[in-house]
Amino acid sequence: MNTGQSLLTILSMVLLSVLILRVNNTFLTTGSVLVDSKFVITATSLATSQLQDITGLAFDNYTASSSTTNLSDLTSPGLLGAESGETTDSLYNDIDDYNGWSKTVPIVMENNKPAENFRVACKVVYVSSSNPDVTSSVATWNKKITVTVSNPFMPDTVKVSTIYSYWVFR
Repeated sequence: MNTGQSLLTILSMVLLSVLILRVNNTFLTTGSVLVDSKFVITATSLATSQLQDITGLAFDNYTASSSTTNLSDLTSPGLLGAESGETTDSLYNDIDDYNGWSKTVPIVMENNKPAENFRVACKVVYVSSSNPDVTSSVATWNKKITVTVSNPFMPDTVKVSTIYSYWVFR
């Protein structure tokens, strides 16, 4: 083998090494994106499911058993949360019982791996119909429910919100 052939062989080996590194890097990046996506999809599903459970309840503790057209009948903004005797979410009867509620949900992401713990938390506040992004200091006919789901392996926290309004038709 002469010097030209040796140089050509070395150059081809360097080129092959660079190509293998690029392909390997692409596969690792793709794998990372897939794992992140799996976590975010799971968190979004947990948040949506929790939101559906909450919106299936009454607007307020007072409206769980009767209707009202008087704002003073509604729970005071400073008292939003579970009422006396409502010690678990299975006993909750209105949406503001979930204010300050949180729990850890273990989810098995892959077979033969330990469960990943997702933290699901809820916040319920009164908002005005003209500006639903600002918390109201008085009772209104609109409550904003925000569910957040976090996990240490997710790139960011998933936050899902909805406005729940009370209507009486006579």
